[in-house]
Amino acid sequence: MRGLILTVLAVSGPLTAAAAQTSSTPSTVARTITARDIQRRINIIADDSMMGRDTPSPGLEKTARYVAEEFRRFGLKPGGENGTFLQRYSISRRRISPSSSHIDFVIHGKRLRASLDRDARFAFGSPPPAQLQAAAVLVGGAYSPQQVSQLDVKGKAAILVMDYRKPLAPVVQQTAGALLEGGAAGVILLSNRDSATFAQRVASQAMVRVVVPGDDEAAPVVEVHERAIGEALREAGLHPDDIRAATEPVAKQLPDLMIDFGIDDQLLEDASAPNTIGILEGSDPKLRNEYVIFSAHMDHVGTTGGGQCPARGADSICNGADDDGSGTVSVVELAEAFSHKGVRPRRSVIFLTVSGEEKGLWGSRYFSEHPTVPLSQIVADLNIDMVGRNWRDSIVAIGKEHSDLGTTLNRVAAAHPELHMEPIDDRWPEENFYFRSDHFNFARKGVPILFFFNGTHPDYHQASDSPDRIDAEKQSRIVQLLFYLGMDVANAPARPKWNPESYARIVGPKPAT
Repeated sequence: MRGLILTVLAVSGPLTAAAAQTSSTPSTVARTITARDIQRRINIIADDSMMGRDTPSPGLEKTARYVAEEFRRFGLKPGGENGTFLQRYSISRRRISPSSSHIDFVIHGKRLRASLDRDARFAFGSPPPAQLQAAAVLVGGAYSPQQVSQLDVKGKAAILVMDYRKPLAPVVQQTAGALLEGGAAGVILLSNRDSATFAQRVASQAMVRVVVPGDDEAAPVVEVHERAIGEALREAGLHPDDIRAATEPVAKQLPDLMIDFGIDDQLLEDASAPNTIGILEGSDPKLRNEYVIFSAHMDHVGTTGGGQCPARGADSICNGADDDGSGTVSVVELAEAFSHKGVRPRRSVIFLTVSGEEKGLWGSRYFSEHPTVPLSQIVADLNIDMVGRNWRDSIVAIGKEHSDLGTTLNRVAAAHPELHMEPIDDRWPEENFYFRSDHFNFARKGVPILFFFNGTHPDYHQASDSPDRIDAEKQSRIVQLLFYLGMDVANAPARPKWNPESYARIVGPKPAT
């Protein structure tokens, strides 16, 4: 696509600070959200000069500065760190050193070592910051995740007897997850892979990993070949093949078997990435301490060659105009609309653009774990990810069935037929989109959400997801609908409420109070 030579902080248009605006009504403010303004901003954020806004990258930093400058210009309160609009989280590149890493099995004075350059491999989780020692508990046979969740594994090293000669059922992953959720200090996947396959797996562990806050909270999971520790197993009275053949669950506490995790995790590089946060304080002395969030991710996948986005001829930049330039621009447009004099709602409104969504919801996870306002005071997250393409007069609102936000949205849309924009239910439940964008990090913390999404298209994660393919007129009507929805939620006497069944399934067993 053609590039635009520009300096993003110099082309934000005429100043329209809230202090300079005359008093308005919601309907007049909604009409200030125009296709022209949306297209102008998408041309900035998804320009070739941004180089696809990878996390981390200079293009992402330029985007964050642009958004922050717009928030400042609208008169928003900085919602980031140290009086700024930015919240930063660390990103490190790390690599396991197999030659200096090991897992030791100690029983009755005997120590057997499984070296990570031959007998074991780091599978996932986080290496312990110092050498970890824990008593063992063994799980095997015809176990189920529900049965495993009832075992006492807290602070112990769980040995999960695997049978790689058979197809692994999903229950295996669920069982390993149940052990970690039960507080296991580490998990040993006892392996019977053939030698050639196991050697390939061992070699792969030396690859560079990217680690962000939260990753270091997971316990280490290590696959250890049984040939290296056969003597220790026999000393403990264990026979792996008998356990694999068992038709009943097998669970044994092994207090005499201690397992030492000695994993050398080397830091290669430290970096960081930004979230951008602006706050419009509410007008009600009491309700201003509650918050409605509009969120979107400002990152994309960068340039071609990383495996996520193939080149199209000479075009090697994955602009991400729809994914998620459209959502980022929507948040900026909403921030400008809400800052107009005369429409300030009772509750406060947070405008949040995060990074690292494409890498694993990094930025929103960090914000949800390190919120700059009390998490209990966030009443809703309205997340916007890809709203500039596909059907002209409808937008999918994922999560409508999980809270009364769905009813509110339907009512607001019906009250504004002039928008010709119908919010519809999730069309692709089999794709699990509810769990695949930034709103999920709020939902899992108990915040009611709606996720606005127009679906994928042939340009998804392609170099052809360029600004000229955005339907800015359609998007302007979606953003106007979101403006009216946000006003309704921020002015309502009561907070949005979860459906109890959804809360129990997504958040936990007890409904919100």
